[in-house]
Amino acid sequence: MAKEDGTDAVRRGSIGAKRNPASQQAILDAAEAILSEEGLSGFSIEAVARRARAGKPTVYRWWPSKAALLLDVYQGFKNARAFPDTGNFEDDLRGFLTNQLIGFWSEGICGTVFRSVIAEAQSDPQAAEALFAYERVRRKFAEQLVDRAKARGEIDPGADSAVIIELLAGFAWHRLLTGRLEGSDADIERVVATIMAATKKNPGV
Repeated sequence: MAKEDGTDAVRRGSIGAKRNPASQQAILDAAEAILSEEGLSGFSIEAVARRARAGKPTVYRWWPSKAALLLDVYQGFKNARAFPDTGNFEDDLRGFLTNQLIGFWSEGICGTVFRSVIAEAQSDPQAAEALFAYERVRRKFAEQLVDRAKARGEIDPGADSAVIIELLAGFAWHRLLTGRLEGSDADIERVVATIMAATKKNPGV
């Protein structure tokens, strides 16, 4: 028998602080469905819990903030796109920025979701912590673009992988936050050319 708010009387079971895989996936599926159908305006922990037939305390136990849950859903979208590995550093840089700007963030609600998380992180310490943890992991993967180029002997072996990715991310985030994702091809080429020039391998090295 359903309750008046539409929530089934029998909720999905919780096993305490340890995540129940079935409940976790149900919550993530519910969150993704709400975002796809209603956008951010219809997204809330209450709405997700109701749709997933889970208790709000369960959702908050596993995701301490709305931003943390949004990031998990966003990560699911993101995992479908691997970092480029073309065998050429210049093409990898171009592919990385093109996938982010013209591709991933411009499609559907992904850019809007990530922009919302960044905005929440400015005033919510939990959101800021979740965003920092996410970025730390993503950047470690992104740094592999630079490390592979070093291993192939394409760029200066002393090039700072973390700084290069920071520059790429800064450009990408700035475009996202200022709503300038479209028509970025020429700008991407300038960024790629600048990084290629800065990391050029010195003769004889």
